[in-house]
Amino acid sequence: MDQGVARERLTAERAEVARLLRDAVSAGQQDRETEVGETGDYADAAQPLTAQGIDDAIAEGFRARIAAIDRALQRLDNGSYGRSVLSGEPIPDERLDADPAAELTIEEARARSAS
Repeated sequence: MDQGVARERLTAERAEVARLLRDAVSAGQQDRETEVGETGDYADAAQPLTAQGIDDAIAEGFRARIAAIDRALQRLDNGSYGRSVLSGEPIPDERLDADPAAELTIEEARARSAS
């Protein structure tokens, strides 16, 4: 994948994921404020806690994606972009087209997820 295109795609995705993260954090804060402000029976108390947990999990996923994008941008800067961080093998363009932040070849990613 062309490195200029990769940087452009990664930068755009980072901005979008950062926006989504802000929204998720805001939603989690609203859920916490709702929980503090509401009184009711015990069954109702579980609903905001569940929403908070979901918001927190979504926010953590966004943080992880931003970290992966930042690592990819760092690899672009140091000249190692497009190579596996594990083996140094080239990552096929098709994989980088699908995920510009890919750190592993498909085979390495499969092996890692199987473990």
